[in-house]
Amino acid sequence: MGRLSKPTATGTGRYWGASWPLIVGALIYLVFLVHGNSLLADADTYWHLAVGRWILEHGTIPVFDPFSHSMRGAPWIAHEWLSEAIFAAAYAAAGWTGPVALTALAFAGALAMLTRFLLKEMEPVHVLMFVAFAVMLPLTHLLARPHVLAMPLMVLWTAHLTRASERGRAPSLWLLPAMMLWANLHGSFTLGLGLTLFFSVEGVLNARSQNKTMAAAKSWFAFAGLAFLSAMATPHGLKGILFTLHIFGGSYALDHIAEWRSPDFHFFQPLEVWLFVGLAVVLFQGLRLPLTRIALLLGLLHLGLTHGRNIELLGLLAPLFLAAPLAGQWRGRQAAGHQWANADRFFQALAQRAGKGATVLAIGGLVAATVLFVQLCKLQPGEGITPTDAIQAARKANLTGPVLNGYNFGGYLIYSGISPFIDGRADMYGDAFLKQYAEALSLEAPDGLPKILEKYRIQWTLLPPNAPAVALLDHLPEWRRFYADKTAVVHVKESPGRQLP
Repeated sequence: MGRLSKPTATGTGRYWGASWPLIVGALIYLVFLVHGNSLLADADTYWHLAVGRWILEHGTIPVFDPFSHSMRGAPWIAHEWLSEAIFAAAYAAAGWTGPVALTALAFAGALAMLTRFLLKEMEPVHVLMFVAFAVMLPLTHLLARPHVLAMPLMVLWTAHLTRASERGRAPSLWLLPAMMLWANLHGSFTLGLGLTLFFSVEGVLNARSQNKTMAAAKSWFAFAGLAFLSAMATPHGLKGILFTLHIFGGSYALDHIAEWRSPDFHFFQPLEVWLFVGLAVVLFQGLRLPLTRIALLLGLLHLGLTHGRNIELLGLLAPLFLAAPLAGQWRGRQAAGHQWANADRFFQALAQRAGKGATVLAIGGLVAATVLFVQLCKLQPGEGITPTDAIQAARKANLTGPVLNGYNFGGYLIYSGISPFIDGRADMYGDAFLKQYAEALSLEAPDGLPKILEKYRIQWTLLPPNAPAVALLDHLPEWRRFYADKTAVVHVKESPGRQLP
């Protein structure tokens, strides 16, 4: 499509003041609100809510584990404390609809922001292509968890760094509060610090053509230093930054926790589509990128191929630093714009900023849709992570004492007020503990399960039916199966003073 001049106010008015960012944001919010149960498909959502509830009740942030019985009192950094408090407040106000609406709103805001930034460089049709991939790539990791709340800040930070680098000067200091907020929402802020260093170098290199190398170096050095100081404006200070090194220092957890493993291409992966389409476009049109942008793209691709949870970075961030170099080349290759004149006018008209009337109408419509959704739909996390009936049976029988639970049940136990043996806070439990636990439940270690039962004085177990440990517990002396359903199996240690129904 040919590049047209900006549409007039009259042209924009034909579409009632709507714009692509407004349309994208509204549609994304509605789609994920309606499919809200998919956002509640992760056990970690439960313990994030429980942590947020603890923070709101105590008015402070825990620095020691207050939840598990196996690690109680162990040092623990609640590095996502602000997100957890926000989720807990949303849940208290609107039940499960609160976290779902909050997650959908954050993702929609990130996509709307991405759309607006890209429209400043690219033709709308190309922008929408990038936005479509930005929706697809995070799907497997789009959950009601803190990382989604950080997505708008991630897009905002990267977009301003990219633009500043291309102009040969550091971003405005008004951007720094975004880093401060990001650092209290989610640990991915360290990626923002890494991007700051990268674009500082690129920005100085870009300034050479204007003979402003020293001025650019001073401004970028000052901005980078203030960004690091802003990132330490958390209850954890420097420990919050070092936490990323702690996470990547563990090998067992990274190899065995699903979201940290490499994507499995034996199944459909949106990343594969992204790679094939990108490779086809580059080979067909001969597009070129600056060396620095190639290095950054390869770095994000490495993160996505190494850890599945990082695939979303390619969708949300890569378009921001690809936009300028690709847009110029695409405009030079377009020669058949006249036959698409009407479509061009339509796409370009919606590329303008949304009118106040359209914005107010959209916000009002989305609020009304949310209220209606609360009345008509019931949201609930999936059965596989919610052993509700098993817990009710255990409470009815007055089962007490330390429990050995399945990994995915830990969050629900914390949420229910029961101290788990283990939950999703793998950074606190550490590799050695995780390995001992996994080998015991899988029976890889012949005497692993009996040792854990004895060492931690386990009185009852709550395990998924397919866990090999369930079969062994059925045959261990002093243990008997008490309850079972398709979600969980409960075994109880028999003792002289315990009477069971």
